[in-house]
Amino acid sequence: MGGKIVYDNGCNLCTGIIKFIKRRKNFSHFMFIPLASEEGRILLVQSGLKPNETDTVVYKTEKGVSIRSSAVINILKDLGRGWRLFYILILIPPSIRDFIYKLIAGNRYTFTGKGNSCEIDR
Repeated sequence: MGGKIVYDNGCNLCTGIIKFIKRRKNFSHFMFIPLASEEGRILLVQSGLKPNETDTVVYKTEKGVSIRSSAVINILKDLGRGWRLFYILILIPPSIRDFIYKLIAGNRYTFTGKGNSCEIDR
């Protein structure tokens, strides 16, 4: 399993998470797409988001598209092993999960700083 992860490559927190995923043995079934890229903007729009919405993550698989907290939970599930245990968080209503997600996303530059838009190998 796996899919396309659309992320903010100008965010140190976001690129740090992508690097974390890439350190896992089974990361090769993920494709990493920067939000600022043409493909990233297209996937945002296809997911019902604005093409300039940079405070979200999109995860597209053959099963469908998930955004924000649902994307994070599904990525962890697809990482396998013990990370699958985090899938239980899906039981929390999306409004609560996304509220917390938006708090973190809205302050991510404050927490970890802004990166230099480095692209991570797919």
